[in-house]
Amino acid sequence: MTVASIKLVYIGGGSSRGAGTMASILAHGKEFDGSEIVIQDVNPDRLHAVETIARKIAAADGLDIKISSTTDRRAALTDADAVLASFRPGDFAARALDERIPLKHGVIGQETQGPGGFFMALRSIHIYEDIIRDLDAVAPNAVIFNYTNPVNIVSQAVTRFTDRTIWSMCEGPIVFPKTVLRAAGLDPARANIVMAGVNHNCWSYEHTYDGQDLMPLLDAAWEARKDDPTLSVHAKRMLRLAVTMRSVPADYFQYYYFREEVLRELQGARTTRAEDLLAALPGYWQHYEEQTQVEVPTLDPTRSRGGIHELELAIDVMSAYYNDRSAKLPVNLPNVGGALPGFDDDVVVEMWCTVDGQGVRPLPQKPLPHAVRGLVQQLAEFQYLAADAAWQGNRADGIRALAANPMVPTLAVAEELYDEMAYAHRAYLPERLLK
Repeated sequence: MTVASIKLVYIGGGSSRGAGTMASILAHGKEFDGSEIVIQDVNPDRLHAVETIARKIAAADGLDIKISSTTDRRAALTDADAVLASFRPGDFAARALDERIPLKHGVIGQETQGPGGFFMALRSIHIYEDIIRDLDAVAPNAVIFNYTNPVNIVSQAVTRFTDRTIWSMCEGPIVFPKTVLRAAGLDPARANIVMAGVNHNCWSYEHTYDGQDLMPLLDAAWEARKDDPTLSVHAKRMLRLAVTMRSVPADYFQYYYFREEVLRELQGARTTRAEDLLAALPGYWQHYEEQTQVEVPTLDPTRSRGGIHELELAIDVMSAYYNDRSAKLPVNLPNVGGALPGFDDDVVVEMWCTVDGQGVRPLPQKPLPHAVRGLVQQLAEFQYLAADAAWQGNRADGIRALAANPMVPTLAVAEELYDEMAYAHRAYLPERLLK
């Protein structure tokens, strides 16, 4: 059995997820024996902790993997085979602005959806412009495995405006069905739910349980549990939405179908999610620093950002591709040949694919149900406009994209939001987006 021996560059490896991601890669280490991993980030202090933990885990597991770190991105990327990208320009302070500012305008503030997601895309793609220039200069054949959010808009920009190969991953199609199934008291292991759409906004077009239609079971569960006080508000919303629309939804559809309720909850909360994470970060890094001092680091899932196994789907895709072992996995890529009916060929969609040494190819897809297709198509059009504005646009292009987002109620709100958020994020945006 051959094993991939590659140079992998992990951009954003000094993040609070970096240690967990390296633990994930090294848990698959035998699939990459003989490889080199370069961890790159702009923060040298964080890099040291992640590199030290990774080196000690590799040594303890007897892996033949060379690990180093650097703040020099172009040097890191030189002769790279694979690029794992997971970074957040502006860190959680920028995300906090994405969540806070829209609330003042009566709009939901969220990491990847609405105006917050739009401005995260602008910041992420601005960095990607530089990454692509570096890759074209020093690693022309490298494949990008992207986890930088919003993954759909990032992939849309890179695939539309460059010749680079980029495959973006998100566990959504794997994990979203569990919300509805558990709310219904059903065993996820007995269900077969196939979802497609755009990232974070997928619906099921196949849904069975023990080989039979899932919907009658959800109907019965909703009647039994709709007044159950032990069922969380979110779980109840998702179960109700699945029963109403006759399709299993992504969790993020709460921001569209329960917009007013969610907006009031966010406006009434004392802190946003990003503010909670900022408060938790010192504890994560204290844990990582402690683990640099032990012989065999063991990450505590309760003290690690996101847990101890991060970005595993990207690692699965990477392993299937470089080791030429066929796998069925969800990937975000252009809808070539109209694989997902109802979406343009050059629009990036999320769908189940076959991954092997030949690359990533969509499995046969069925159209989304009519009841849910329209909103996903609207989000796909927003994604297209957002990518265009991020890569080559100006203020007018940005406002046009924001006005197309279904969370933004009027043109006036789009204009006000754009100008306030662009000013707040001006350090991370190209000058053309500020005028």
